[in-house]
Amino acid sequence: QVQLVESGGGSVEAGGSLRLSCTASGYDINSDCMGWFRQAPGKEREGVAVINRDGYTSYENSVKGRFTISQDNAQNILSLQMNGLKPEDTAMYFCVAHPRFCTVHESSAFAYWGQGTQVTVSS
Repeated sequence: QVQLVESGGGSVEAGGSLRLSCTASGYDINSDCMGWFRQAPGKEREGVAVINRDGYTSYENSVKGRFTISQDNAQNILSLQMNGLKPEDTAMYFCVAHPRFCTVHESSAFAYWGQGTQVTVSS
């Protein structure tokens, strides 16, 4: 049974940083593409970043240069370093895996989802 468990969310002021982690069980993070999506209240889910087993990364435009996705294959952990946080980054952040294709543009492509971790950025 595949489980993705996120951690690291919290409340920060604008300009601050957070590091999200996703611990995977029953799933080898190096076997496929994984990523992060987010959903703010009243808005649709949107992709944040993805990484595949070759280290290819892709980011949603608004987070480029501020967020970095990475993976620790030995620990089977996916991470998202978020710097320069803005109030518009406030959302529930979800770890995702096993897509039909590796993209930040289609949430329905991903088969596995974690429960999410809340990120709140105050101005």
